[in-house]
Amino acid sequence: MKFRLVLLASVIVPAPAFAQEAGEPTGEEIVVTAQRNNQTHVRREGQVGILGDKAAEDVPFSIRSYSDALIYNQQPQTLGQVLENDPTIRTSYGFGNASEQFVIRGFTLFGDDVALDGLYGITPRQLVAPELYESVQVLGGATAFLNGAAPGGSGIGGSINLIPKRAGRDLTRATVSYLSDGHLGASFDVARRFGGGTWGLRINGAHRGGEVAIDDENRRATVLGAGLDYRGTDVRLSLDLGYQKIRVEQLRPKVTVTSFVPRVPEADANYAQHWTFTELEDVFGIARAEWDVTDNLLLYAQAGARDGSEEGIYGGITVTGADGSATGSALFVPRTDNNEAGQAGARAKLSFAGTTHELNAGMSHVRQVNRNAFDFLGGFGGYATNLYDTPMVPLPGTGFVGGDLDSPFPIGRARLTSFFLSDTIGLAGDRVLLTAGLRHQRIKVKGYNYYDGGSLTSEYDESAVTPVIGLVVKPIEGLSLFANRIEGLQQGPTAPVDPTISNPGEVFAPVKSVQYEVGAKARLGRLNGSIAAFRITRPSAFAIADEANPGLFRFGLFGEQRNQGVELTLDGEISRGLRLIAGASWIDAELRDTPGGTQDGNDVPGVPTLLANANLEWDVPAVKGLTLTGRVVATGEQPVDAANKLEIDGWTRFDLGARYVALLGARPLTLRAGVDNVTNKRYWASAFETFGTSLLQGQPRTFRFSASTDF
Repeated sequence: MKFRLVLLASVIVPAPAFAQEAGEPTGEEIVVTAQRNNQTHVRREGQVGILGDKAAEDVPFSIRSYSDALIYNQQPQTLGQVLENDPTIRTSYGFGNASEQFVIRGFTLFGDDVALDGLYGITPRQLVAPELYESVQVLGGATAFLNGAAPGGSGIGGSINLIPKRAGRDLTRATVSYLSDGHLGASFDVARRFGGGTWGLRINGAHRGGEVAIDDENRRATVLGAGLDYRGTDVRLSLDLGYQKIRVEQLRPKVTVTSFVPRVPEADANYAQHWTFTELEDVFGIARAEWDVTDNLLLYAQAGARDGSEEGIYGGITVTGADGSATGSALFVPRTDNNEAGQAGARAKLSFAGTTHELNAGMSHVRQVNRNAFDFLGGFGGYATNLYDTPMVPLPGTGFVGGDLDSPFPIGRARLTSFFLSDTIGLAGDRVLLTAGLRHQRIKVKGYNYYDGGSLTSEYDESAVTPVIGLVVKPIEGLSLFANRIEGLQQGPTAPVDPTISNPGEVFAPVKSVQYEVGAKARLGRLNGSIAAFRITRPSAFAIADEANPGLFRFGLFGEQRNQGVELTLDGEISRGLRLIAGASWIDAELRDTPGGTQDGNDVPGVPTLLANANLEWDVPAVKGLTLTGRVVATGEQPVDAANKLEIDGWTRFDLGARYVALLGARPLTLRAGVDNVTNKRYWASAFETFGTSLLQGQPRTFRFSASTDF
């Protein structure tokens, strides 16, 4: 450890500045410019699905974009750590492994349903390394009209879209980093424009690896991205390619609970087995073309693909006693994914009779093939373990197998095709903007048998129409009032194949959700603020006693989840050199029409009533180039089960940091240091679980150091 710290220090210590040549920027100018470029901020604009790139004030939806400066400054390891800055989102794990899932407005968004430049299915699934992306965009609310139905069946509460890096200004940057307790990394980022600025090329990559702050948890990541773009007078082209490989060993798992909530283990404790791991590898890319046929007519098309592979041995732990006694489980999974997606459309601007119109029309298509197998190692009995004093046990032998472990065959195929049409009508000099549109979505899914070589067991082919209507009113400069009604769309559920289910394999129609939202966005000098109130309802699937078949249960759509709440965000410069990113959200998430009415009115498990975030940056006037940072993340109490008999406490976490811009010769050198969870608080961070009752423990105190220089 000491050797690694000495080595890192030897790399980042700046050399004395050389004398400036005539006409070159002074050292002070270089420091001031670098400090300004490092400022963390939120952009109130982004890609609003088929409506294109829009300022937040011009659309009837909530949108925020977190910049690459934030990613550089905070050095996050995953997409979830970037989204810790958002007051409407909390991150959990899904599927018993390291797969991040995001809770937005109380509804899940699977990592599989994170979009890349507006296309679904192209982003690496489960874990996303943030280094390849220019910005992370968050769009609140149901987005089936704007983006189409998410193929993974989530995204009711909002969507996340990643924008790949492309060449803006010329850039040559190298970065080294350290994360406690022994995680080292290095990255590069090179951008050039040539051909008179018409062509641009950006290549960036990173490699990091080693043990993190959780005992014995080891993570490695290698990413490489390239973006080529052409900016002609009437034509714009781009090609974005990416490679990502992530391996996590001895991941601290979620903790399944039954009748009680166990006390939280030590902050850095690890109750995983030494043989657990996950390895994810993805190759992906998107090509895009835009053509300004006239000043008022744009044609566009984009297509992308991803080939991904996954292999892992996942470990679970179910606590049965107050002393931490528990049962452990093991699951081996090999998996591959082959996805394709595309979108094409036209955008036209018209004006007549004192009104303006922006018309959008087009289509989208997503195709996915999943090859999968599993082995419940050791069968379903599990092995004895303990949450607080975890013994290492041998890897259990082969147990219950499904599929071909050596060469998995297709288990699922999905095709989602849609056609869309919308019009944004501008009145009173575009101070009033009315958006109305329809999207017709067809969802076709096939499921195959694990146990007989992959025969077709279920087929699903359903269609639905999702409308939208939204209104923006700008009564004065800097103030935008908005309202919307928009629908979400999910794949209909399929009754599980289970001996207790009387209708196994029955496929249900697509599930719609409905959102109503009103709000306001305002510019207050150098500050931006917004407030929104929303209400979202969607059907829920349950299994209830089947009166026609005593002793069996019938699966179907029997209940409803209703989430309503208020979101408040504020960001910008409070005073010169003092910047804020803050917000809070209140959510009332309620179960309705549950089987037998036994849980009617109960709170939805894993959805906190209150979320709050605040990031503060201060450029210290007395020390040129020095910026101090602080962050607080607060989350309210969360019910653990649908009966609301179990609950985890609310929690608040404090992070501190600093960065300093010095000179390395005539080049800026940015040094960053930070500590997350300063108090080393131990807490259950999330009770959100798609398939059961499980708890995710919060991260321990973690030290971060990095140094970046621009050549």
